[in-house]
Amino acid sequence: MKVTFPYMGSPLIYEKLFELLGHDVITPPKPSLKTINYGVKYSPEFACFPLKVILGTYLEAIELGADTIITSGGNGPCRAGYYGEAQKKILENMGYEVDFIILDEPKRDFKGFLQKISRIKGENTWTDVLRIVNTVYKMAKSMDKIEKIIEEKRAYECNKGEFTKAWNEILSLYRRIRMPDDILFVEKEAYRRINNIEICNVPESEKIKIGIVGEIYVVMEPSINNNIEEVLNGYGVEVERAHYISEWIDNNLLPFKINKKEHDILKKAEKYIEIIIGGHAKQSIGAILDFKDRGFDGVIHLKPFGCLPELISQSIIDKISKQYDFPIISLSIDEQSATANLLTRIEAFIDVVKNKKLMAKMVK
Repeated sequence: MKVTFPYMGSPLIYEKLFELLGHDVITPPKPSLKTINYGVKYSPEFACFPLKVILGTYLEAIELGADTIITSGGNGPCRAGYYGEAQKKILENMGYEVDFIILDEPKRDFKGFLQKISRIKGENTWTDVLRIVNTVYKMAKSMDKIEKIIEEKRAYECNKGEFTKAWNEILSLYRRIRMPDDILFVEKEAYRRINNIEICNVPESEKIKIGIVGEIYVVMEPSINNNIEEVLNGYGVEVERAHYISEWIDNNLLPFKINKKEHDILKKAEKYIEIIIGGHAKQSIGAILDFKDRGFDGVIHLKPFGCLPELISQSIIDKISKQYDFPIISLSIDEQSATANLLTRIEAFIDVVKNKKLMAKMVK
């Protein structure tokens, strides 16, 4: 099989999984204006923006020779659960003969999940599959740990661009991993490179921390959210996302009671949203309250235009912002989003956060 997959965040995890399973991997190009134009042209007008972008990446991957698309499913009252089926039908109507393998949560249908995995595992034994999955999972955990450090320290780099350059070099090291022992070596080298970058001293009282919450695709894919993390770091702001790939794996594979972080986040949101209403709406509310409790100075909420769950959470977000005097801004993202407009709003929001922090300092 010549396998491709949705492009979300770093594609390295998906690449490594299918590579170790023995497939030819066709990595879709990083989403660009061409990708968006493809997706917009062939998707329903009122489809969610992530569906359009992901469809565009599939079309580009098919042009590169992909014959099998492996993607995740979904559940609950959110259109994301229908992405795979909708995209499959669109590609069929366009005349493409592509095999779609849609993986739903094993917690919902473990037997069906195993049947689909058996199609992907190739000539590997189930023992091999477990070993490969374990390697990729540990790799994802390691990458996310390093990325979080970079999202914090890059705000204070003396020479702009050094952390981004180091992160790209570190990713190339992760790309060579074949077994768990390799991860320890790469992680050690990553720490060495990060610690060699000069950091400018900033008083603790002047540091600003902003959390990013919202729908997982627009939060995790920098080419769609105008590289918001690096932009914020460039303004001297520490950043942390509500979504990371290893945590997404935990949320979909681990039993709810074992996955303590997800359990705690949802518990915090119950005061405002009692049930799961689809997408990451409840998680967004819980993550905002978690960032507030952990001493962050504000939150940026990202949502695809017309995302119903996030629209509902936005109405609650306004209430939380006023109730706790906690700065939060919601940014809507779609094919019409102008970079200049988003950057202007982000810059204005940072000014609000800085002024609030300065006023609090003066009162003390």
